[in-house]
Amino acid sequence: MIDLPDYYFRIRENGAMVFRVDTENRQRRIEMDQIAVVNIRNGEVKPHGDRTLSATDIATIRGWMEERQKVLSWRDLDDIHRAIDHLNLTAQWAQSKATDDQLENVTDALLLAMHDLRSVLVRKKADRLTKARQDNGEAG
Repeated sequence: MIDLPDYYFRIRENGAMVFRVDTENRQRRIEMDQIAVVNIRNGEVKPHGDRTLSATDIATIRGWMEERQKVLSWRDLDDIHRAIDHLNLTAQWAQSKATDDQLENVTDALLLAMHDLRSVLVRKKADRLTKARQDNGEAG
């Protein structure tokens, strides 16, 4: 029999359903018993039904939540780097391949999205520079 983990996390939109995995039964079947529901965004762990979670359950769930948040954070940043690549590819497409009709179809939406993004980035950059000056004791 393959060694399976003691817990299984079924990913959901804001977290996971947590199952305890059992292979030590008479039929040698894999049984998964739901023990909790986890909300990654607010850190909430709700025991399933009238169940009481053990210290091991809680520690395993908290460890999974920490790792999951790292994965999601990494994915967010990876998505942004992919967006940068897509912007570059879009610029190349607009310059070299796009027809007038295609450009007419996307230009306004792209310009508004880029204007919005630029406004946010400029404001956030100014906030960081102001904070850095304040942290260094300089007058703003």
